[in-house]
Amino acid sequence: MKSQLLQSLFDGEANRPLTVSEVNAQVKAAIERAFASVWLEGEIVNFVAAASGHWYFTLHDGDSQLKAACYRGSNWRIRFQPFDGLQVRVRGRLSVYEPKGEYQILVESLEPVGEGALKVAFEQIKLKLGRERLFDEELKRPLPFFPHRVGVVTSPNGAAFHDILNVLSRRTQSVSIVLIPTRVQGEAAGEEIRQAILTANEFNEKAGENERIDVLIVGRGGGSAEDLWAFNEERLARAIRASKIPIISAVGHETDWTIADFVADRRAPTPSAAAEIVAESESRIEAFIEQRTQDLFQLIDYKLLHSRSRLQELALAPVFTEFPQRIRDWRYEVEDLRARLIETLRERLQRADARLDALQSRLSPVRLSSKLNDRKMRLAVLRERQAAAVRKLIDASDERLKIEMASLDALSPLAVLRRGYAVVENESGKIIGSVGQIKPNERVQIRLADGKLKAEVLETEKD
Repeated sequence: MKSQLLQSLFDGEANRPLTVSEVNAQVKAAIERAFASVWLEGEIVNFVAAASGHWYFTLHDGDSQLKAACYRGSNWRIRFQPFDGLQVRVRGRLSVYEPKGEYQILVESLEPVGEGALKVAFEQIKLKLGRERLFDEELKRPLPFFPHRVGVVTSPNGAAFHDILNVLSRRTQSVSIVLIPTRVQGEAAGEEIRQAILTANEFNEKAGENERIDVLIVGRGGGSAEDLWAFNEERLARAIRASKIPIISAVGHETDWTIADFVADRRAPTPSAAAEIVAESESRIEAFIEQRTQDLFQLIDYKLLHSRSRLQELALAPVFTEFPQRIRDWRYEVEDLRARLIETLRERLQRADARLDALQSRLSPVRLSSKLNDRKMRLAVLRERQAAAVRKLIDASDERLKIEMASLDALSPLAVLRRGYAVVENESGKIIGSVGQIKPNERVQIRLADGKLKAEVLETEKD
């Protein structure tokens, strides 16, 4: 190259000197041909962010330095704001700034070097977006309760997509998957992921209601900090926040955190966990239907046991003159309880039927529809069985109460007195059951069926 450069300086007429501009132009052309794409590594010093949007700085390796420029058309793709003292790896082309005759590198991409530098860049972006409140909980959209169509933004060849596909295929029957393929690693990966999110939102704006994507899973499997760096880009974070489709971030392993995790509507520790979140609603619906059915069975059992217990209490309650009235009162209470029980069960069954009908209209799988129909038939049978059981209990209780009333009437002390018997009491009101308990000339009181007699004992005689 040196010989070519010298040759270019002396081409032409030997007696015509070159201008400085001509020399700089030829040197620039020669350098740009020879160094059209180079990678350099060094420390940033004298960094300046100009008002025009361009960046200017110097790369230093301890022994030498090289001026660098990163124009606005290129630096928007860089994931963070450089600063003095940061060790970086840059890609660009060598050129010459002709007005000053200085050669420099025109930077096209810039990456921090080492885990420490990546952490600094990560914290820088996190702090900036945090100040703009992009991570606030009130901005996060709720996930749909029962998503029908799930978009997956990831590499079609990665393990993440296969994990998601496996979980959703195994756990759900009505969820369809839309793969939006993109690279998830490399210099342009962040921009491709952003474009995939924008594409999904544009699709939803034009699609019919039944064709729209309900939720997006954006992620990939685990890797090093550099492998996951695409999900830390500021432009991607802003696209996630601006998305009208709720987004689940599923990047790396459980211990890996990216900017996408903070800004997404929901963070899943792994792609498989993201799929579990999506499938959770369908499982919850099945569990909900099963639990409501068990609750209805338990409620019916409780009502029947409670009614039987009340009847037993009535049968064993103490009785006296007020018992017939109490029997009538209890009968009214039982009738009222019966009416309330039937009305309560009818209302609950009607609500359960309505909820089951609503769930059946929302659930498309044949298996769930069959379950709902089976539950409705069982509930209808139980309704008839319950009504018949309550009627049978009430009728049986009426018969038992009539028998008990007749028995109590036959055993009533008043009924015995009406047959000619009497009750003798001493002056203190104690009942006399033996002649040995009374003495001659002692006053007694004789209780008959329709009143009392006061008498005096003339003499006693023992049989």
